[in-house]
Amino acid sequence: MPNKRHRRTGRMDRCFSCADGNSTSVRNPEKLNRNPNMSVCGEMILWSFVFLLAGAVAQTVVYPFTSTCAVRGSTVTLPCTFTPRKSFSDGQREVPLKIVRVRWCKNHAICQGSTPSVYDSNSANIDPRYQYLGDKKTNCTLQIRDVQQRDKGSFRFRMEADHPEGHFTNQTGVNVTVVDSSKMRIISSSDDKKLSRGENVTLLCASVCTFHQLEVTWFKDGHALSDTGPSLHLSPLTAEDSGNYTCALKKNMKTLSEPYSLQVEAGADGVLRLVLGVVFGLLLAVILLVLFTFIIKRKLAAAEDQRAVGGDPEQKHPDSIYSNMVTSAQTEAAQQQEPGRAAEDVSYASVQFKQKKQGARRLQAASDDVVYSSVSSRG
Repeated sequence: MPNKRHRRTGRMDRCFSCADGNSTSVRNPEKLNRNPNMSVCGEMILWSFVFLLAGAVAQTVVYPFTSTCAVRGSTVTLPCTFTPRKSFSDGQREVPLKIVRVRWCKNHAICQGSTPSVYDSNSANIDPRYQYLGDKKTNCTLQIRDVQQRDKGSFRFRMEADHPEGHFTNQTGVNVTVVDSSKMRIISSSDDKKLSRGENVTLLCASVCTFHQLEVTWFKDGHALSDTGPSLHLSPLTAEDSGNYTCALKKNMKTLSEPYSLQVEAGADGVLRLVLGVVFGLLLAVILLVLFTFIIKRKLAAAEDQRAVGGDPEQKHPDSIYSNMVTSAQTEAAQQQEPGRAAEDVSYASVQFKQKKQGARRLQAASDDVVYSSVSSRG
């Protein structure tokens, strides 16, 4: 029994005989449709073209853009996708392919052999500024951090399989240019620089040169913010968000942008909250005033009660400043209204003192007389 190889060879031979001008099937058109070899021949030729076309189309490397610009000190990303060849035919069978190595090189058309690579999956001696963000399946994106002038050039990607049939380099590449400094600029998601409280706004720090993965420093009124991404999202807006915003590349402060002024106005909800706050404050002030008046009246009433029963309100309420002041005022008024009475009291006391003194003298004389009489009678 013939094996598969023999059967395949036999079919191909019949296909070639179909194409031969001496074939009886070709010379006899009436028998063309009745010849089974013709259908086999057409099918094999069709599938051969399909396999060839699929093999040519499947092995591709695509760069979304072929040139880009980067500011020195920024980060630039080179997007890239690839489609590896799945298999190849060795004449007898389809041999599967597997990608085992990916490379990026600069200023080289093919990027093969001992060509210096900015990235090589088989090498550990790679500049850390070059980071491969892809894989060995479909993604071949390369990122260059802290771009320098020496990064200027044409970059190309190459994939290598476990068989040379799977090696491929897209010679188009991506051309990178580097500029020393370029002012950043702030782009707002809103055309209106005066926004209301509660709204949302996004500020984008962009450059006319660098377009990808910017690492920036944001400033508000000259003070650095914690955000480092190219986008600054403010949500929801409050009055504290008002101010002048600027941004610059994290490693190149010469790129500081012009200030972007953002003003946050009180919206309808803000005005309502403000009115409610004022009303609440007034009500609280009125309540405190009424409470204070009530306390004062109670203290005054207590002082009056103490004076009515002969007590000393000053001793019972040493902390009552008002009661002390009232008592002092009443005493002073009484002293001013009766100066004559005080003078009369002094005169009366003086007369009484004189009268008592004269009475004492008379009693002393009488006593002396009695003593003298007693002595005389004894003698």
